[in-house]
Amino acid sequence: MDEPDDQRVTAGDLQIGITYRQGYHVITYDPSAPARHAFRGVPTFEPNPDWIISGRFETFDSDRPLTLGTVGWHEHEYLSPGVVHFEHDGHPYELRVIASAGRLTSVFADATSGDTTYPAGRALDIPAPAEDGTVILDFNRAVNLPCAFGDFFPICPTPPAGNRYPFRIEVGEKTPTK
Repeated sequence: MDEPDDQRVTAGDLQIGITYRQGYHVITYDPSAPARHAFRGVPTFEPNPDWIISGRFETFDSDRPLTLGTVGWHEHEYLSPGVVHFEHDGHPYELRVIASAGRLTSVFADATSGDTTYPAGRALDIPAPAEDGTVILDFNRAVNLPCAFGDFFPICPTPPAGNRYPFRIEVGEKTPTK
């Protein structure tokens, strides 16, 4: 777990992404790629202020390992500094959080996954909690994982069981068109 996380190196116009997930994965980002020039954006739901939810971040005494599956063939162990407790329609839920590249983030799936959003789930960055643990979850900012855009991202994490919700979160990014 002490291996380097996501890194990028620039070589001319190219960026080379280097990720460690039980082995190194190298991905080239080419600004001249035909697929990039054909890209017309990502479809999104209309923003909805009802999906800006206040939660409470519970910090663990020490980071705990959290193993996430991937869309490929391996699992990867992340460090989880805590969990966000929130409510939806009067029911309590949790959002397991991971620390990656110096920020808090999470992956989740909901009843839109595989319907109007990418089947493997979406990601949500988590702002730094207030001193009292309050945190704002803005699901309007839910984004697709890199694997939603191509077949060469087998290391994309999938949500843990606790981050799979039975309700529809109809905000944020939808399944991209290819």
